[in-house]
Amino acid sequence: MASPPEEEETRAPTKYVLITGGVVSGLGKGVTASSVGVVLKSCGLRVTCIKIDPYLNTDAGTMSPFEHGEVFVLDDGGEVDLDLGNYERFLDVTLTRENNITTGKIYQSVIEKERKGDYLGKTVQVVPHVTDEIKHWIQSVSSVPVDGQTCPADVCVIELGGTVGDIESMPFIEALRQLSFSLGKDNFCLIHVSLVPVLGVVGEQKTKPTQHSVRELRALGLTPDLLACRSAQPLIGSVKEKLSQFCHVPVENILNIHDVPNIWHVPLILRNQKAHEAIIKQLNLARSAGPPELLDWTQMAESYDNLSNSVKIALVGKYTNLTDSYLSVVKAPDAHSKAWETLKGSSCILIPGGFGDRGISGMILAAKYARENKVPYLGICLGMQISVIEMSRHVLGLGDADSEEFNTDTPDRVVMYMPEVSKTHMGNTMRLGCRRTFFRKEDCLTSKLYGSPPHVDERHRHRYEVNPAFVPELENAGLQFVGCDESGNRMEIVELQDHPFYIGVQFHPEFKSRPRRPSPPFTGLMLAATERMRTHTNIPNGGAGASE
Repeated sequence: MASPPEEEETRAPTKYVLITGGVVSGLGKGVTASSVGVVLKSCGLRVTCIKIDPYLNTDAGTMSPFEHGEVFVLDDGGEVDLDLGNYERFLDVTLTRENNITTGKIYQSVIEKERKGDYLGKTVQVVPHVTDEIKHWIQSVSSVPVDGQTCPADVCVIELGGTVGDIESMPFIEALRQLSFSLGKDNFCLIHVSLVPVLGVVGEQKTKPTQHSVRELRALGLTPDLLACRSAQPLIGSVKEKLSQFCHVPVENILNIHDVPNIWHVPLILRNQKAHEAIIKQLNLARSAGPPELLDWTQMAESYDNLSNSVKIALVGKYTNLTDSYLSVVKAPDAHSKAWETLKGSSCILIPGGFGDRGISGMILAAKYARENKVPYLGICLGMQISVIEMSRHVLGLGDADSEEFNTDTPDRVVMYMPEVSKTHMGNTMRLGCRRTFFRKEDCLTSKLYGSPPHVDERHRHRYEVNPAFVPELENAGLQFVGCDESGNRMEIVELQDHPFYIGVQFHPEFKSRPRRPSPPFTGLMLAATERMRTHTNIPNGGAGASE
């Protein structure tokens, strides 16, 4: 765990905003936590974030996207929950793997300490040893700045995953109860996210689920200072009054996060309901905070509402049945994935990362179609490897060309296992985190998209690479390897000659994309797709598509 920086003696301690959830999962606690951070940051406060995931995995690296959604990769190589991607995008910060706390990490640390004898022969128990470890982790991580400054943040927003009452989250609830008591009311604010459903044809907004959720939370020793009520439509006044009466929360502290055209509106909803004032008052930060400055954010949110032209993207992926599987990919070009009608009707083709051989033949056909018909193409990680396999099979005539991942016996191993990667352990064994890619050709399209620097730093997550033995033959056929790592042997970027836009990257540019600073490869793809729509009148406007 990283060591906190030295603090100035006069500096106030970091204060905490805890986000919990009730009734059902999937209410948008991550977006709520990110939006709270945005509003507080707009008031001049410095913000950091922690996500607590109560599962026993040490990280999200070995979890299927079908079950858990996208695995987000951080600069330090941490494979974490997708909510940390929301934090980075909303707050424009750079988090570390320590900002994602899991039950597996906590128990692993406790067991290691027990084996070393740190507990001096005591019986190791959930209380106090596990809860103390949780509190220590939270306070240590919250002291590490994530915005490039040297001092700790003013506020740490903590999101507790799952739903109040889940068995696996009980140690965290107890640890947070102890933390709130030790810190005092001026240093701890609890926001409980709950659901206010509408049942039947009557259309009445029901408060009972939220009442029961708050009651359960209070029984565990935590009392919400604010309620963030999720609903399809804005809450009516009488519903807020009823919630206030039965949940012991002032009416002005009951926030309503109703459905909006896009998630960038959520911070504006919180600002309009004066959430920042309630939080700042609770944390006694009035002297440090000013009025919220969200003009740029407002313009960004409204610009999305006013978009009239759309680009149809064929997202040819492996996990397209779950929309969270490629959350960063979808957010990087800021398009929402919908089922596609036909590949040929799309303005561009995007093949993202993935593992395993399911769906590979379809991806190869999609890459072939993009190459032969000059359709804008972007391959990410696996998508780059697919372009290499496709060229090897259909241009070089190597019919058995394949990746070692899909066929270990192929005589033409154009994509191979990286020699330094473990073949026996899956967790945290890939080439992970921010790595430097050097441009081999200064005038290549990818370099121009990035502003013509000598190199770029992007995040990686892979255990297979292009076999350098096939690079000369592929380049002679027109597939140019324009980017490589520091050794010069590991290929990072490919471009196809005589094609308007055909790029493959071994890294994941979507992980560093920001609302106001979209990733250059995605920007290029959108520009190329727009140009194709302009010059090919038979391509209709449409939403993004997805297929295996």
